[in-house]
Amino acid sequence: MKRMLTSTLIPLGLTFGLCGGSTAANAAECGTVTIASMNWTSAELLANVDDFILKNGYDCDSSIVLGDTVPTLTSMAEKGQPDIAPEAWYSLRPPITQKNIDEGKLIVAGKAFEKGGIQGIYVPKFIVDEHPDIKTIADAVKHPELFPNPDDPAKAAWSSGPQGWGGTIVASQYYKAYKAADAGFANVDTGSAAGHDGSITHAYEAQRGWIGYYWEPTALLGKYDMVRLSSGQSYDEAEWNRCNKVDNCADPKPNEWPTDAVDTIVTKKFAENSGDALAYIKSRTWPNELVNQMLAWMSDNQATGEDGAKQFLKENKSVWQKWVSAEAAAKIEAAL
Repeated sequence: MKRMLTSTLIPLGLTFGLCGGSTAANAAECGTVTIASMNWTSAELLANVDDFILKNGYDCDSSIVLGDTVPTLTSMAEKGQPDIAPEAWYSLRPPITQKNIDEGKLIVAGKAFEKGGIQGIYVPKFIVDEHPDIKTIADAVKHPELFPNPDDPAKAAWSSGPQGWGGTIVASQYYKAYKAADAGFANVDTGSAAGHDGSITHAYEAQRGWIGYYWEPTALLGKYDMVRLSSGQSYDEAEWNRCNKVDNCADPKPNEWPTDAVDTIVTKKFAENSGDALAYIKSRTWPNELVNQMLAWMSDNQATGEDGAKQFLKENKSVWQKWVSAEAAAKIEAAL
């Protein structure tokens, strides 16, 4: 599993300086802030927007660090760093995270997306159009011949995603729960976010079947017509927590993948010491449709999270100005 670079805290933040009118008192109030940028595009965008607003609007000494869901949330509770996880999907959190929230080590500061997030097992729409009997995950598993593995013609490919993603754990547990190995599927580690997206792109453009983990909102699902397969089961929360999201659980059962609350989680230290910056985090909730638009723009323009943050802040002032104080808004405008 990739490990978050908590010891080196490699800064990936924007290079804009503090607004000239900021006071030493305000800077001291907010202090040093580290923001986790998970290795998918929406989380990178959110992290860069938070970095720019906290740095320029609230005089924080902020920077971005690389992270993945499980190691980031574990490090936040155990080491107090990073300070902010802008996009933490409920179903992907390790079981210990809720205990850390209950104990006050971590704070759910606000909603990242207004409508939450959707995850699951997807196939191209042309597959279900050509094979209308495929309505559930179990139906798809009966047809390994429709999902060829480019690296091993003798096997079908089940693409769980890269190591380090919470979604990869669940998708791998689904692989076991639906007995995909017995049906002739190999559980494929796609290596990275780019590799995972590339596996869908290559399959779709070649009109070749693909089955695996994905989520919404994303730019890729705005470009390619994919269908989320039903689990064929009702959601069982106890079973989900017992096994579906636990990496080493040996006996997962088929279960519905719930629509997620997608929260912003902060450390106790940040919540207690960041002053007005916490009020911004509590107010900052993204409309899902706007996220899709921004991700599509980033994809079309091969833009980084920093590029996306600047584009968003320049073109959507009516949105972000509702998240910040009037004083902060003026500073952000000046920095832009």
